[in-house]
Amino acid sequence: MEHDVMHEVVVVGAGPAGLATAIGLAARGVSTALVTGPDRGADHRTTALLEGSVRILEEFGVWSQIAPRAAPLRDMRIADATRRLVRAPEVTFRSAEIGLDAFGYNIENDALRNGLLAAAMEMPNLHIARTSVERIDFGPDAVTLTLADGTRLAARLVAGADGRQSTVRAAAGIKMRNRAYPQVAFTATVQHTRPHEDTSTEFHTESGPFTLVPLTGDRSSIVCVVTEREAIRLLGLSDEALARELEARASSVLGRFEMEGGRGAFPLAAETAESLVGDRIALLSEAAHIMPPIGAQGLNLGLRDAAALVALAADAVATGRDPGSREVLARYADKRQRDISGRMTAVDLLNRSLLSDLVPVQSVRGFGLYLLDRVGPLRRRLMRLGIGDKAA
Repeated sequence: MEHDVMHEVVVVGAGPAGLATAIGLAARGVSTALVTGPDRGADHRTTALLEGSVRILEEFGVWSQIAPRAAPLRDMRIADATRRLVRAPEVTFRSAEIGLDAFGYNIENDALRNGLLAAAMEMPNLHIARTSVERIDFGPDAVTLTLADGTRLAARLVAGADGRQSTVRAAAGIKMRNRAYPQVAFTATVQHTRPHEDTSTEFHTESGPFTLVPLTGDRSSIVCVVTEREAIRLLGLSDEALARELEARASSVLGRFEMEGGRGAFPLAAETAESLVGDRIALLSEAAHIMPPIGAQGLNLGLRDAAALVALAADAVATGRDPGSREVLARYADKRQRDISGRMTAVDLLNRSLLSDLVPVQSVRGFGLYLLDRVGPLRRRLMRLGIGDKAA
């Protein structure tokens, strides 16, 4: 067996948040290793990178490599497609109202991950191990990771970005708090005959949001929140039948649809780790929190985790302190806890209001959208909050 190779930080998991963390640390001169985990299959989902996330990727020096594959989201339209007694007015949020060229950019997950991986391969301070973690041992001054290929890495800090079934989280003995919803997110990509004009459209329906998000060209990704039975039915339709059904659900706002490959269905759940940190361990992205794909908050939250951890760990290393110390980890947990719990609560409230048959709840949602449509300062503050602007 080889001798342990010592790094300041080992990042476990090569999803977008893990890759961004490793790139950000290496760019700041921190000795970093990235353990990618097993090879992933194709991911046909897309992610709306909101403006705050774009700023983080710019700061890490990788946005210019990703931008050509991303479509701008300049306007966001919300329409009530429920057949309930109290319906909300249609509202359109325009990025120009808060002085932005776009709220963010929508990109296919594989294009995002491959772009970040290519950037990571070029980083001089980054050691990449394309294998999995077999075992994690905790010591007073370092954590030792035994990899599937027999090598061992030691680190002062381990960043667990290894997803829902996190090995790092399990090794630290940190449990998840779960909340399941009676819904499934059905996802697909369509080509359409009318231009989307960089506008994302979200229809609120009784089963949950039906969202059209622009992609490059005359293409859009669809996230349709439905019951489990309905998701199974949609998965079983022919391309032609599915295109006609989704077109009808979209009120033909983008004209005629044609399906691209790769439809999927994902049960909705909200999960949060009971602690964001353990001994010399920090959790981020889906190892720390899983939320329904509503309001484009999941990965954006993970990238804010990455930015916070990079800033704290790189600052500690630069000033000769231990990046895995309790002081650094406590600051990370404190910095991220409010943002995570606030976003989880907001998404949960929106989801529950869509599922509710209670007229008072529908009225509150309808009145809220009415206020947003009418009150400029409130609209602008909400838009800034939505894109992850801390000054909001």
